[in-house]
Amino acid sequence: MDAVTRTLDLDITGMTCASCVARIEKKLGKMDSVSASVNLATGRARVVTPDSTSTEAVVAVIEAAGYGASLHQPDPEPSPDAPAVGSRLVVSACLTLPVAAMAMIPPAQFPGWQWVSLVLALPVVSWGAWPFHRAMAVNLRHRSATMDTLVSLGVLVSFLWSVYALCWTPAGVMGMRMPLEWFPSRESATMTLYLEVGCVLTVLILLGRHLEAGASRRSSAAIRALLDLGAKDATVLVDGTPTPIPIDQVAVGDLCLVLPGEKIPTDGVVVDGHSAVDESMLTGESIPCDRGPGDPVVGATMNAQGRLVVRATRVGADTQLAQIGRLIEQAQTGKAPVQRLADTISSVFVPVVITIAVLTWIGWSLTGHPAAQAFAAAVAVLVIACPCALGLATPAAIMVGTGRGASLGILIRGPQILESTRRIDTVVLDKTGTVTSGRLSVVDLIVDDGADPFTVLSVAVAVESNSTHPLAQAIASHALSHDAPLALPALSHVASHAGLGMTAQVDDGSGAGSTVSVGRVSWVAESATISPLLESARIDHESRGRTVVAVAWDGRVRGLIALADTVRATSAQAVADLIALGTTPCLLTGDNATVAHSVASQVGIQHVIASVLPEGKVAVVAELQAQGHVVAMVADGINDAAALSQADLGIAMGAGSDVAIEASDITLVRDDLLSAVDAIRLSRATLGRIHMNLFWAFAYNVAAIPLAVLGLLNPMVAGAAMAFSSVFVLQNSLWLRRFTPTPARDVGISR
Repeated sequence: MDAVTRTLDLDITGMTCASCVARIEKKLGKMDSVSASVNLATGRARVVTPDSTSTEAVVAVIEAAGYGASLHQPDPEPSPDAPAVGSRLVVSACLTLPVAAMAMIPPAQFPGWQWVSLVLALPVVSWGAWPFHRAMAVNLRHRSATMDTLVSLGVLVSFLWSVYALCWTPAGVMGMRMPLEWFPSRESATMTLYLEVGCVLTVLILLGRHLEAGASRRSSAAIRALLDLGAKDATVLVDGTPTPIPIDQVAVGDLCLVLPGEKIPTDGVVVDGHSAVDESMLTGESIPCDRGPGDPVVGATMNAQGRLVVRATRVGADTQLAQIGRLIEQAQTGKAPVQRLADTISSVFVPVVITIAVLTWIGWSLTGHPAAQAFAAAVAVLVIACPCALGLATPAAIMVGTGRGASLGILIRGPQILESTRRIDTVVLDKTGTVTSGRLSVVDLIVDDGADPFTVLSVAVAVESNSTHPLAQAIASHALSHDAPLALPALSHVASHAGLGMTAQVDDGSGAGSTVSVGRVSWVAESATISPLLESARIDHESRGRTVVAVAWDGRVRGLIALADTVRATSAQAVADLIALGTTPCLLTGDNATVAHSVASQVGIQHVIASVLPEGKVAVVAELQAQGHVVAMVADGINDAAALSQADLGIAMGAGSDVAIEASDITLVRDDLLSAVDAIRLSRATLGRIHMNLFWAFAYNVAAIPLAVLGLLNPMVAGAAMAFSSVFVLQNSLWLRRFTPTPARDVGISR
C-alpha cells in the first residue's frame, strides 16, 4: 500500500544562484521518500513528503544547509530584504565614487588621500559586500564555489593587501602618489593600492542583484491581484430584507441579491430573475451569457443587465476564482530553476583562478623575488580575474534592453525570462482580447428585398439605445461609425424581454405607429415572417460563429444585424512574423470550434484548440511541454493566468486583467499582437548581448591571467584593464538602443 504523502510549499531565503537550488534539492532528496522542486526566481520550494515527516524536520534540513525556510503564506508581505539590497547599493555607490576618483585621477591624490580612501572603503567592502562574504562562507562549508566566492575573494584580497601596504610599507606615507606602470617592479610593488577595485566590484555586483530582485518581489503579486478581483461584500436576503455583509461571512445556502453592474459575490445558482452575465474573465467567451432560474453562475463575474437572486453553493477557498489562484501558484512553483551561465562557469573558473594565484606567489618566491613583489603578482592574478565586467554583463544589457522595451510598450520582468525566448518553438495565442479585439461590433447588415438599410439600422439603434445589454450597446454604438448621423425615430412603450430582446412602438404622431421587435431571431420569428434570403444569411453568419439580431415590424423581419468579436488589424501580420521567427502559432480558446476556426483562418493559424476551460488551458500547455516544446503564451484574461504561469514564457496584453499581467513574464502595454513579436525579438537580442558580454568578460580574464602570472601586468594596470572591459560591456549593451519595432505591413492574408 502506498504511503500517504502531503505537499509543503515553503518560502526559501538566502538563495543566490542555481547551485543553491541544486544544494537544497540534494539535501532534501537524502531524506526518506522526500522529493523537492526549488524555484530560484520565486524563492519557493514544493516538497512532497510522507505524512509522517514533520514540517519542522524539512525546515531543519534546509536551515542546516545554510538557508532560511518557512511555510509559504498565501498573501505575503513584501520581503524586508528588498529594500536592504537597494540601501547597500546606494550607500556603497556614494562611498565608492570618491575612492575611485582619487585612485584613478592623479591630481586628486592630495596628502593623506590613501587613508581617506581606506576609511571610505571599509564600510563598502564589509557591510556593502556582506551578502557575498556570507555566501562564500556557506559555499566553503559545502566545498563548492560560485560567483559569490570570486566576488568575495576579489574584494577581500584587494582590501587586505591595501591595508598591509598602508600599515607596513611606504604606501602609507603622507604625500604618496600611486605610480602607474605597465610592468610591476621591485620599487613599485608596495606602492600600489587596490581599494577602488574592491569598492567598484561590490557596487557593480550589487547593481546586478538589485535589478534581478524585482521579479522575485513580484512572485506573489498575481495571487494578490486575483484575490482583489472578487467582490468585497455581498447583499444577502435575510427574511426577504437585503442586508450587506462582508464576503467572508457568506455561507453556503445564503440568498444573495445581485443588481445590474454588480459582481456576483460567490459561486451559486440563480433562483430568481433573468440577466446577461459577463463571464469573459473566466471563460474567454466575448458574448455575455443569459442566465435565469436554475442556471449556475460564478463568483466575480459581472451582472450586466437584470436583477438576480443567487443561492451560494461554494464560498471561500472552494470557489472557481480561488481554484484558479491555486493553479497559478502551482504553475509558478513548478517552473524549472533558472540556470545562470556565469555561475556554471564560475564553479570551475573560481578554483582554477585561486590555484593559479597561489602557484604564482609560490613560484615568484622560489625564484628569489621579494615577498612583496611575489604577492603583487599573485594579487594581479586575482584582480585581473575579478569579474567586474562579468558583474556588469547581465545588468547592463538588462537595463538598456528593458529600457528600450519600456519605450516601445514592452515590459520585461527580469533576466531569467530572457533565456526562454531563445528556445521558444511554440506560441499559444488566446483568441478573445489577443488575436481579436475582445469587443463585439457590427460586422454586417442584411436587409430583406424592398427594405431600406438606413431605416432598419436607425430603428434598431433607437430601440437598443434603451438597453444596457452588451449586444444592444454594440448596435447602438455602431451608429457613431457613420459619417452622417442617423435619424432615429421617436419611440414609446419600450419593453425589455430578459434574454430575448426588446419591443417598442414607433411614435408616428397618431398613436398608431408600428410595433418593432429587436432581438433573437428565433424569438422575433415567433411573431414575424422571415424570408428565405434572410434565413440563408442567418445560417451563413451563425456557421461562422457570429451572433445575429433580427429587426422586425408589421409581422415581417426587415433585416438582420450580425455581430462578432473582430480580428485585430495587425494579427495576421503578427502570426506571419511569429512563423518567420521559427515558432509555430497555436490558437487556444474557450470559445466554440466554429468561432475558433473562423478566426484562425483569417490570420493564418493552422493549429486550433477550442472549447477549453481554464484548467484545460494549463493542461494543454503542460502537454505541449511534455512533448518537448518550449512554449510561449500570449493572453489577457483571468482564465489565462494559470496557463501564462505554466508556459515557459508568459506574455500578457496590457489591456487585460491585472491577474494575467502579474502572472506573466512580459507585459505588452499596447493592445497589438505585433508587440508580442517585438517582445520576443527584443528579448532574444538582449539575451544575445548578455552572452556576448559574458564571453568577452571571460575571454579578457583568460587572456590576461598569463600576463599577470609572468609579472608582465602591474596590478594597477590590471585594474585599469578591468575597467576598460566594463566600458566595452556597457558599449556593447548600448547597441540595444537601436532596436526598432516591427513596422505594420499588408501580409495579404484574406479568408
